[in-house]
Amino acid sequence: MVLLTIKTVQRVSLFVAFGGLVTTFITTFLPLWKTMNSELNEMENWYEGLWHTCIFTEEVGLQCKAFESLLTLPPVTLVSRILMCVSIASGFLGVLAAFFGLEGVEVGAGRERLKRNLLILGGVLILVSGMTTLAPVSLIAYVMVLEFWDEGLPDVMPRWEYGEAMFSAWFSGLLLVIGGSFLFVAVCMGDHQAKQQRKISCYNHTLQHQTLGRQNYSKTEIL
Repeated sequence: MVLLTIKTVQRVSLFVAFGGLVTTFITTFLPLWKTMNSELNEMENWYEGLWHTCIFTEEVGLQCKAFESLLTLPPVTLVSRILMCVSIASGFLGVLAAFFGLEGVEVGAGRERLKRNLLILGGVLILVSGMTTLAPVSLIAYVMVLEFWDEGLPDVMPRWEYGEAMFSAWFSGLLLVIGGSFLFVAVCMGDHQAKQQRKISCYNHTLQHQTLGRQNYSKTEIL
């Protein structure tokens, strides 16, 4: 329990959140959200992300093409792209705010109320970032499951399956949620410590007054 100090919890939380933010940023632009392999041509593998569609062949290698227009995007892909961009922006602002709220950072030194508010703001923004990362990947996964088991499609027609980037997005979203949540734990630990210090200070102040009172009473008796 000695290692579980407020400063340690703050820094570990921020480190976890930053790792989730970096992973989210990389995952957003990876073309590996969906993967598909046709039984008719096993030499071809198709990949699709939020920004590109790619095909891999042994002869040519990997070739990618960006989506030509926003109007041609499926609604799920468009919504997911927007949510991932919101996640990156809110996560960056949250990590920045939480960094300036850390103990030991000289910016705002001596202004504990300001640092506490920065930690709370950072925690809220990081949680928003985590939720807006988990939402699109879960939505895409749900739609893919519906399409995979759609009985109206012919059995020979290939279906999209989960790509590596989807698991990466789930992982990064969980990291952001954990990091943001533990920032609130650090704030609660700081509030508890400040409350204990106020109690000790009040007790010492009362004890000091009682001691002075007894000394004055003793002096009066001697006189």
